[in-house]
Amino acid sequence: MGDSAWVGTWRPHRPRGPIMAHFTSPGPKYSIQGTTGYLKHNPTKRKAPAYTFKGARPSLREACSPGPRYYVEPSMTRKGKETAPAYTMCGRPSVKTEVTPGPSPGTYTIPRVMGPNTVDKTASPCYSMKWKSKLGRFDEDLHKTPGPAAYKKTDVDVYKKRAPKYSMSSRIKPAGTVRHPGPGDYYPGKILNNNTDQALAPVVTFGIRHSEYTMPLIVDVY
Repeated sequence: MGDSAWVGTWRPHRPRGPIMAHFTSPGPKYSIQGTTGYLKHNPTKRKAPAYTFKGARPSLREACSPGPRYYVEPSMTRKGKETAPAYTMCGRPSVKTEVTPGPSPGTYTIPRVMGPNTVDKTASPCYSMKWKSKLGRFDEDLHKTPGPAAYKKTDVDVYKKRAPKYSMSSRIKPAGTVRHPGPGDYYPGKILNNNTDQALAPVVTFGIRHSEYTMPLIVDVY
């Protein structure tokens, strides 16, 4: 093989020292201690708390209950049945009335237990409400003199300068009975035909502004 097959200055040669790949070994026979679990934990690493899971406890007997065989209502608690009041509507029951000889309960009169006139009970104080008395009131007139409203009010114009007074009267009627046309009777922009009294459009004529035969004004200026 010539030098043209190689790139650069590197060329195959013998190893200068021993290479591990050239020798045999026992393989992954030796292992490093793990960092998980409780047993055989690596002593150089920090150990976290470990918890164990225990299996299910065995039943005391083979058959201790019949299982989900009986239906328990949701309203049944350990203290008894707890539900909202439920009412039903039915017909009026027939009541058999029997006549009992003797006076009825309304025949006897029971002594009063309220008010001042009680027989065997202690009565509390009783108060009554009376109408308002005219004596001793805040508006009682002890001197029997006339009040401010008993005197007539004096007009201000008596002791002060009198202000001008104006009166409003009705509209004055115009003199005479002749009716005159008002502003609304005229139509400046409306042209009527003298023969038919119909409205016509405005007619515009074009002509010269000044007559050619008009003599101009000549003023002598000194």
